[in-house]
Amino acid sequence: MPTDPRLFTAEVLRSERLAPSFQRVTVCGPELAGFEYNGFDHWFRLFLPPRAGLPLHLPAVAGRGWYKPYLAIPEGTRPHCSNYTVAGVRTIDGRTELDIDVVIHTDARGTVAGAVAIWATTTTPGSPVALLDQGTLFDPPTDMEGVHLVSDESGLPALRGILRHLGGHQSGTAIIEVPTAGDIEQLVAPAGVAVTWLTRDAGTDTGTGAVAGTAHAPAAAEHHSAPGRRALEALCETVTPHPRDYAFVVGESTLATEGRRALHRAGLPKSRITFSGFWKHTPHAHAAP
Repeated sequence: MPTDPRLFTAEVLRSERLAPSFQRVTVCGPELAGFEYNGFDHWFRLFLPPRAGLPLHLPAVAGRGWYKPYLAIPEGTRPHCSNYTVAGVRTIDGRTELDIDVVIHTDARGTVAGAVAIWATTTTPGSPVALLDQGTLFDPPTDMEGVHLVSDESGLPALRGILRHLGGHQSGTAIIEVPTAGDIEQLVAPAGVAVTWLTRDAGTDTGTGAVAGTAHAPAAAEHHSAPGRRALEALCETVTPHPRDYAFVVGESTLATEGRRALHRAGLPKSRITFSGFWKHTPHAHAAP
């Protein structure tokens, strides 16, 4: 994490459906030219206006301090804040663009739910945003042998970036659970990392978006089972870590915490496991089919 994180202002350039469960919002702005992308799971805090059409009031940032000034902003004008991973960044004709992949959750009626999901599906070009740089969570030890990556859909951008930036000779496993087969995508990964996609829909997994050597486990019979359940089962059943391996387990909070326990029981020291619960599943919320 940077010792002196920078807050970048930007605006929406475009928003488009990336897959059945993902919306990609691309933002741009002159300040993003100074954003130093570190690859892997580089993440940031995303600030949005509390409601569409309202101005974006931002907290003062001093070193790593921002939360107390954030809370000091009156509730009616305080921006929404959520954590996201850089899905992609590039410079085109002197303009820096940054992609944000947002999971689309729905409520029991099938309506898009959640502040960021609603924003992502309704935002218009020119809408203001801000990004507070937070660096990377992925922090393998220098003597890492194998790597084991596990996530649900909320961690897909992080795993995508990690796999892309791992050395070409790296070995290990990656288990990725997504809501539907349509969310499976083409990944750039070292040949020695076995990537397994799992889906929660009632169909069968297909080769859509597969790369050579990618495995597709059979889909669960139960439509939209609890997010992370299948990934956790696959982790427990298939991953046998070496004591000098390193693991990165993120996503729904139960997947992260139980995944860490399973890896530790299998012999991996806790100091070699990075885990983070990105969100908490509730029975009436699920990603869009």
